[in-house]
Amino acid sequence: MILIGNSFPVSLMRRECRVVPVPVAELQARAAAEGWISYWGHENTRAAVAVVLGFDPAPVGVRPALALDGELLPCLGGRSFCEVWVLSPDYQAGFRPAIGKEVEPADILGWQCLRIIFKRE
Repeated sequence: MILIGNSFPVSLMRRECRVVPVPVAELQARAAAEGWISYWGHENTRAAVAVVLGFDPAPVGVRPALALDGELLPCLGGRSFCEVWVLSPDYQAGFRPAIGKEVEPADILGWQCLRIIFKRE
């Protein structure tokens, strides 16, 4: 299983990791081959990314929170992961969402896919 989300908190990076931009097609292939678990936190962007992915990254429950396991790897629902796949929206240059407001799908120009790989010790 791979772990998919719309962001990743830097405060949970407690061990060496590498962040690699990858094509969305690579995420689609891995998700299809291995299955996936989601911690997607923004309902308003989920429908837009589902069109791009070809599947709905709905999490189990509402905005599940990531934690760290005993080895400082991200975990969700008792399962630990050495990789996290993050899809974040691309906006017009200089665009910043208003405080307390959700981004409208029309504001999204595309998607950036990042693969965060945590080093095993």
